[in-house]
Amino acid sequence: MKRILIPAGGAILATGMLAAGLAGTASADTDIAKDNMATSAANAKAIAQFWAENNGAALKAATESNVWDKADVAKLQSKGGSTSDTKPGSTAPIGEEKKTTAKVQNVNMPKTIGKVFFVNAKGEKKWCSGTSIQSKYRNLVSTAGHCVYDTGANADVMSKWVFVPGYYQGRAPWGVYVGKQAFTHYDFDVYEDYDRDYAFVTVYNGVNVSGKTAKVTPSEYRSHIAKGGLGYVKETKITKDEFDAGFEKYGESGPFKSAAADPTVESVAKPADVTGSNVADYKLGKGPTAGVQLTPVEVTESVFNAAAKTGYENGSQYKSLSKEIAISKEEYEKLKADKGDGKFLGKIRAQLDANKNEIAWFKQQFFVQKWIKSTANVKYWVEDYYVVDIAAKDAGRLGDNVGGQGFAWNQPTGKAVRVFGYPAAPHPDGNKNFTGVTPKWCYGTTTKKLVGSAAKKIEEHVALKCAMTEGADGGPWLYKYSNSKRLGYVNGVVSTFNDQDGNGRVDYISSPYFDGETNTVYKAAAASWSGKIV
Repeated sequence: MKRILIPAGGAILATGMLAAGLAGTASADTDIAKDNMATSAANAKAIAQFWAENNGAALKAATESNVWDKADVAKLQSKGGSTSDTKPGSTAPIGEEKKTTAKVQNVNMPKTIGKVFFVNAKGEKKWCSGTSIQSKYRNLVSTAGHCVYDTGANADVMSKWVFVPGYYQGRAPWGVYVGKQAFTHYDFDVYEDYDRDYAFVTVYNGVNVSGKTAKVTPSEYRSHIAKGGLGYVKETKITKDEFDAGFEKYGESGPFKSAAADPTVESVAKPADVTGSNVADYKLGKGPTAGVQLTPVEVTESVFNAAAKTGYENGSQYKSLSKEIAISKEEYEKLKADKGDGKFLGKIRAQLDANKNEIAWFKQQFFVQKWIKSTANVKYWVEDYYVVDIAAKDAGRLGDNVGGQGFAWNQPTGKAVRVFGYPAAPHPDGNKNFTGVTPKWCYGTTTKKLVGSAAKKIEEHVALKCAMTEGADGGPWLYKYSNSKRLGYVNGVVSTFNDQDGNGRVDYISSPYFDGETNTVYKAAAASWSGKIV
C-alpha cells in the first residue's frame, strides 16, 4: 500500500493531531472513495436522453479521452517483483455465451465490453472503454479511474457519465446505463495516484430512450412548459407581407414578430394623431401619418430597465419581446459564441439539475418600442413552438443483459491476459492505426516485474506488449479468458500508453497491479444497489 508520507522534518505538536493525521492510513475502509454521480432517477433519465436523443448525436460527437499527450508516451522502467498484500483471490463471472466451434485464434469479443461516455470539465464529450463486471445486483462497470474523475481539473467526477455495452456508431443495443456512484481508491481520489488508476461504477438499470419532438400551438407550448416539460422556440425569418398578414390575424400575442434590425435606427417624434384604435396600424407602418412606424428595437438590459414602463413613448419598454423563452441547445451554443463576439445584446441561461447537468436552455432579449421612419431596416420572423416528449423504457439490469466478467486480485505476474478496448488516438508519430468504431484486442503475458514511470509518478504497474492507443483506456485485462464462454477475470485496466523502443509508436500498455486494496474497493462497489430509472 503506497501512501504519501509526512516529511521527516515535520513536527507533530499534539497527540490528537497525530491520531487525526494517521487515522485515514491504516483502515481498509479508508482505501475506499465514494462519490455520487446521478443522484435521482429523474436526473439519470435526463442524462440518458442527452446521449440518446437525435439518433445518438451526442454519442457520435464524442471523441476518445485525451488524458495523456504525446510527451507522456514515455518508457517504462522495471521496479522489481510484485508483492501481494493478501492471498490471491477471485470472484467468478456471471452469464455464459453459447459455445462455438470457431478456432481459438478467431477471438470472440466479450459481450460485456463497451464504451464509457462522459462530459469533462471543458464541456467536451469524451469516451473510454469499460466492461460489465460481476456484482450482487448485476449493476457494476469496471474502467480506469481517470475515466471517472476529471484529474488535474476540478478533481470531481465526470459529468453525464454513462456506459453503453456493445456500442456501435450511435447505437446502444442493450440500452444506456447511467452511473449512480463511483468507487475508487482513496489515493487516486485525493492524490491522483496512478498506481490506483481503477474505478468501479454502479449503474442504474439500462434505458432505451426516444425523444419525440412535436410542433404545437403557443398555448399548448406554454401549458407544457408550465407543467415542467421540455420544449423550445424556433425563429424563422419571413417577409414583411407575411408578417403583416400574420400580425393582423393574431395580434401581439401571436407568433408573428418584428423588430428594428439596427439599434441606432433614426427615431422620429410620436405622431399627434395616435389613438388606441390606430396603434396596431402604426405597428404595421400603415398609420394615418405616412412614413412613421412603431416597432421594437433591441437594447441592453440596463437601457431597457431605464425605459418608461407604459405608453407609446420613444424608448418605452416593450415586454412582449423581452420575456425569457426556451430555445434549443444548438441556438444556445450559437448565441453563446455571438455574445462573446459582441453580436448579441441579450442574456442566455442553461438550466441545471442537482448534479449541474444542463437540461434546458433559455434566452432573453430586451426591447424598447420607438417611433421610427418606416423606411428603416426591420426584421420579421415567426415563432414555432416545439415540445419534447421523453419516452424511456426500462432495459433491465446490466449483468442480466450482457453478463459480467469475474474479478481477480493478487495474481502472479508473467501470466497470459487478453485486453479489450476501443483504441482511436494516433501514435505519437501521427500514424493513426485505429478508428475507435469497433473493439480491438491484445494478447500476451504481463511483465514479471512491476514497472514505473517517473514522469507519471507510477511505481507499481504491470505492463503488456500492445500497440493500442487512447480510447482503449479503461478496457479490461482479462485473466483466464475463455474464448468459448467469452468470460474471464478482470485483473487490470488499461491505464497508460508507452513507447519502449523510442520510435514514436505505442508498443506497451500498463495497468495498476490489482491487490487486496483493489479488492476492498471492488467489494464495496459490488455490494451497492442502484435501482431503476423508469
